[in-house]
Amino acid sequence: MESTLILVLILGAAVWGKADSVALATCILLILKLLHVDQYVFPVIQRSGLFWGVVILIAAILIPIANGGVKYTNVLNAFTSWIGIIALLLSLFTTYLSGLGMQYLTVQGHSEVMPALILGAVIAAAFLGGVPVGPMITSGMLALGIKVFERFH
Repeated sequence: MESTLILVLILGAAVWGKADSVALATCILLILKLLHVDQYVFPVIQRSGLFWGVVILIAAILIPIANGGVKYTNVLNAFTSWIGIIALLLSLFTTYLSGLGMQYLTVQGHSEVMPALILGAVIAAAFLGGVPVGPMITSGMLALGIKVFERFH
């Protein structure tokens, strides 16, 4: 019952903050719980949901290339301009952070911080025009900060 209440609170925050993707994901989980299929479906989603979510996200981002909207010269220019080089470096860093975050949340078992990460994403979506895809990177930043703090403390 406690987990349902937490999900309902996250759903309320997502609806209030207009974070539709968070609201939809939360609704799906609540429906699965109410249908009592959570013990069968949740482990599958937990094991491979992140992978398939990233696949769909990357596929959506690659559509302009697949549609022919991005040409070879555009790609070449991206790797020779200062903006393209900064984008590459930032991508390296944020992907590294995402990996740290996934390890922190799953392998190290710190999933208790997820509601705070989700709430932060919802608030940023509602008031800063953000898109709530940041919890994994945020958890990576948290894990990196903890590593640095533990090293020097």
